[in-house]
Amino acid sequence: MNLPERIDQVEHRIQTALLRSGRTRDEITLVAVTKKFSAAVICAAYSCGFRVFGENYVQEFAEKRPVLSGLAEAQFHLIGHLQSNKARQATELFHTVETVDSEKLARRLNEAGKPLEVMIEVKLSLEGTKAGAAPEELPGLIGAIRACPYLQLTGLMTMPPWNPDPEKTRPFFRRLSEFARLHKLPKLSMGMSHDLEAAIEEGATHIRVGTALFGPRNKA
Repeated sequence: MNLPERIDQVEHRIQTALLRSGRTRDEITLVAVTKKFSAAVICAAYSCGFRVFGENYVQEFAEKRPVLSGLAEAQFHLIGHLQSNKARQATELFHTVETVDSEKLARRLNEAGKPLEVMIEVKLSLEGTKAGAAPEELPGLIGAIRACPYLQLTGLMTMPPWNPDPEKTRPFFRRLSEFARLHKLPKLSMGMSHDLEAAIEEGATHIRVGTALFGPRNKA
């Protein structure tokens, strides 16, 4: 199956979820997750109409970035965990960092002196491998980010524990949506290839889709 066919499949799934939830297509940003894929794949996706791309690793994307200078309308989101010592480099590479999870990281990003959109990654499970701020830390972290003149806080993101059954991840999406309403944050980045429908039905504004668009990643 080629990329246009995969896009059609994903778009059909999105439209089905929108119909069930009474939402419209312009409420959803499809983030094409291109980690472990080459710059050529990003260029191909751009030519098919994609404008928002998600990458997980600062160093990996730094190697691709020079090849992508011609993609004038592309927006690049960091959706993987960011170490504070790579914060300055991230501000040079990405338009949005979705994974701010501490006041220290927020300060480091702000110190770069470059306007940057950020989201807070929220950890809603007990899974040790997952990063993110605990829900009880949100008020303090939100206040700290809003005090940073170069950072624009727009929303929340989460990465639920992996489960092939979307109904098992739906409660995590619902909870994140509740936190976003509570703190009056408009954007919600949640849902991936296997559970994007549940995420849309629970209020996602950004869905992060890789495998369903580009196929399995190289594990190397």
